[in-house]
Amino acid sequence: MKAILLAAGRGVRMMPLTEHCPKPLLKVRGRPLIVWHILNLVKAGISEIVINHAYLGDMIEKTLGDGSQFGAQISYSPETTALETAGGIANALHLLGDQPFVAVAADIYCPHFDFSECLNTLEDNDMWGNPHPIDKRDIAWLYMVKNPRHHPNGDFAVNLLGLSNEGEPRATFSGIGVYRPEMFASIEPGTSAKLVSLFRDYADRGQLGGEVVHCAWTDVGTPERLAELNTPLTSSSMTLPS
Repeated sequence: MKAILLAAGRGVRMMPLTEHCPKPLLKVRGRPLIVWHILNLVKAGISEIVINHAYLGDMIEKTLGDGSQFGAQISYSPETTALETAGGIANALHLLGDQPFVAVAADIYCPHFDFSECLNTLEDNDMWGNPHPIDKRDIAWLYMVKNPRHHPNGDFAVNLLGLSNEGEPRATFSGIGVYRPEMFASIEPGTSAKLVSLFRDYADRGQLGGEVVHCAWTDVGTPERLAELNTPLTSSSMTLPS
């Protein structure tokens, strides 16, 4: 399995921290956000990694290089103008191949997520070894988290049949998902498109799967959240901030 780290965002809400540093290189506990993901992917046996970038992308390439320092093989998909999440993936499909891959938002912090969970998520066979009918297969599998304070209404309802646009209980997309390449077939490389639009469409078709994971997770969307993560742990702290 290959992975793509989505690192092309401008990080406007993180200004002035991102004025001269791309958001994925901001540090949490002494380590760039994107490096946490690289190390965890490699630990799970996922070493072929694609990184898309736009804003200050040369800094990302200079910092990470070919990935050998992390035990990874990193290739890059540069964008002159950021193509949004789905557009960035579509533009990098030639590097990702024809098998399901894991995509990760490079600006989230989830140091304990086990990426080995992703390896067999979108199997083409059911539990008895029979091929799934093509119109019944999940096109994507999203890892969801408990709704954070800044997003109390969540993104999708989670039930036994998958993820739905309507209903309860609701959870928030973590920024980690496994996708089939055909999910992006309608997006012309080099054009801008958002993942959420695809998600909504496939949820209505009953082809969006997902599950809630329970681990420390933060959408590092503001300087305040970054500062909270970097607050020294005390002896009474039981877990990392989430």
